[in-house]
Amino acid sequence: MHLHILGICGTFMGGLALIARAAGHRVTGCDANVYPPMSTQLAAQGIELVEGWGADQITLKPDVFVIGNVVTRGNPLMEEILARGFPYLSGPQWLRENVLLGKWVIAVAGTHGKTTTASILAWLLESAGLKPGFLIGGVPGNFGVSARSSSQGQGFFVVEADEYDTAFFDKRSKFLHYPARTTILNNLEFDHADIFPDLAAIETQFHHFVRTLPSNGLIVANGAAEAIGRVLSRGCYTPVERFGVADGWTSAGHIGDGFEVCWKRETLGRVRWSQSGRHNEANALAAIAAARHCGVPPAQAIAGLARFEGVKRRLEMRGVANGITVYDDFAHHPTAIEATLEGLRERVGASRIVSILEPRSNTMKTGMLKDRLAGSLAASDLVYCYSAGLTWDAGAVLAPLGARVVVHGDFEQLLASVAGAARPGDHIVIMSNGGFNGIHEKLLALLAAPAVSSKQ
Repeated sequence: MHLHILGICGTFMGGLALIARAAGHRVTGCDANVYPPMSTQLAAQGIELVEGWGADQITLKPDVFVIGNVVTRGNPLMEEILARGFPYLSGPQWLRENVLLGKWVIAVAGTHGKTTTASILAWLLESAGLKPGFLIGGVPGNFGVSARSSSQGQGFFVVEADEYDTAFFDKRSKFLHYPARTTILNNLEFDHADIFPDLAAIETQFHHFVRTLPSNGLIVANGAAEAIGRVLSRGCYTPVERFGVADGWTSAGHIGDGFEVCWKRETLGRVRWSQSGRHNEANALAAIAAARHCGVPPAQAIAGLARFEGVKRRLEMRGVANGITVYDDFAHHPTAIEATLEGLRERVGASRIVSILEPRSNTMKTGMLKDRLAGSLAASDLVYCYSAGLTWDAGAVLAPLGARVVVHGDFEQLLASVAGAARPGDHIVIMSNGGFNGIHEKLLALLAAPAVSSKQ
């Protein structure tokens, strides 16, 4: 079968393309915004990529067009597909019908931590010899790809279960297409202001999802998240294990490189790993609980965490120039920003942290969460905000941080300002959910210049 995927460079659709190609299908696709790591993954797999949405792509004559949620009415190619009556479906529907049915599906849902938790879980199953398939919204270091097929028959499949809508013609959350047996509900906050009016609307989607889960399955739920508690109270037919509460899965004995794992106040072992931050401890607890439901003993999972290599774009070190370390992070919600910076502070101690933020997500652009932004950046010694395209005054919003804040609407001025202020020993973390104009490589090149290395 020939699939032509619209929006193929999104993390979900790109992963779907890799799975379809591995299954023997011919895969082509198109997109408007192309940047690593997805573009490089597609190229490595020999998947043909067409730039833009030209209606002439109709001449490729695929068996089906697979539509990503980036596609809207008015898109030239989509309009041609509709006008000609050609077959199309959404990415989540294709995944359900062609990959997930018949598998033991482990779905990882929540506002934050989905990618890291799904990556940890896939690795725990892999390290136990279970060879899971997975589709994750990032690239786990242990695998080097964001998606792969599982073994035949009743194989395990880990899927990052996103609450964002499915497609312009299917406004349900993506995760409603996933027939999960094991489910993680990591946390729940307001996000995606472009499609949800309030937190209650998101809770309703999670409620619909919970009502589809089987009675012989398991929900691993964040016991400290009030919104998840409200969701489960609306009706749940599946056993629940909670983490983050004393009568469930908890962490203790925190040290620089690890923590103890406890189940109902009984210590099961000590994790020693390279990750930092209490948020990652919570992600690990949820993954250990889900892995146990899949047959992996906690002791084996705890041992496997020592070899977990993290995820690209999750506090990923991109390089060091003249003693200045540059990181890339996907954080774009105040809660995630705060967690990222707390984890980095734990790692670097008293060294200076320089934060560069691009408020790029639809929610951040609206300014609905802007009042929480200054507080989320408090662990930074310097803060640079790229304000291009914002409808709110970033300088005024970040004013509580005082002289630590620099706001630029011009990208080149932003780069020059950061390079001019940076000094050896600094840790610069760049936070954006997009490519940010290739800022990482450009900044590293500037930092390597003699003018920077001469600063004391």
